[in-house]
Amino acid sequence: MKTMEDLHKELNCIITQSVQVSPIMKIIRVKPIGWEFPEFASGQFVALALPPDTERCKEATEEHTPPKPEKLIKRAYSIASSSNDEVIEFYITLVHSGQLTPRIFSRQIGDKIWMGKKAVGMFTLDEIDEDRNIILIATGTGVAPYMSMLRSNALKRKGNIMVIHGASNSWDLGYSSELKLLDNMFDRFGYYPTITEVDKEPPGWQGDTRFIGDIWEDGVVEKKWGFKPMPDNTDIFLCGNPRMVDGMKELLFKDGFKDHKRKEPGQIHAEEF
Repeated sequence: MKTMEDLHKELNCIITQSVQVSPIMKIIRVKPIGWEFPEFASGQFVALALPPDTERCKEATEEHTPPKPEKLIKRAYSIASSSNDEVIEFYITLVHSGQLTPRIFSRQIGDKIWMGKKAVGMFTLDEIDEDRNIILIATGTGVAPYMSMLRSNALKRKGNIMVIHGASNSWDLGYSSELKLLDNMFDRFGYYPTITEVDKEPPGWQGDTRFIGDIWEDGVVEKKWGFKPMPDNTDIFLCGNPRMVDGMKELLFKDGFKDHKRKEPGQIHAEEF
């Protein structure tokens, strides 16, 4: 059986940046210690881990299930950095009663953390023809894999790209400044944010306040592009809250979109968390 000292020796990365985006969201960047993280496909994920004796952040509540003392607490997170960056970035939501995120939120720059040795996952643009249009729909930290795509080579594609990002409040719209900049710089790129708790906005909010499904039914993408996204010209990525993913799938099925599977290629690519 491994001791706590053994688990701490397994920590193979150092936290080089830690930015509190909102009370429950954080961006961290980690760098391998003495090894290189292999190149990966944008949209993939990798595991992070910490020992059970790591301090939990002060906002944490009682754990639903205490962690096993002889194992690292591991969870998978989508990578937000570009596919060739030597420092790996993550956008993480605090789960107050969770095992790992309250421990990650207590970590500071210079602290160690464990990261898996390779990224995995099929939530990528690799097999999609560059002439096809892409719609990237997310709630909360579900925007992370899209940032990796946009920071890598997605903007070199010939088709249109649009990000629709929903969150409770404006301060939960991570990467909004970067996405707004891309919207201004690239004619084929669009960014459409929406928040649902507008009454909590101290400075006010001039943008959309509808749920993503309502925005889709209103034809926001069609109005921007000048044509309706359909299965013959567009692939759609969904990442985030399962209710959003399921609700969007119902709407997309009506237009003939199908789930993408290895043996049955489709136009809907989904990741839930």
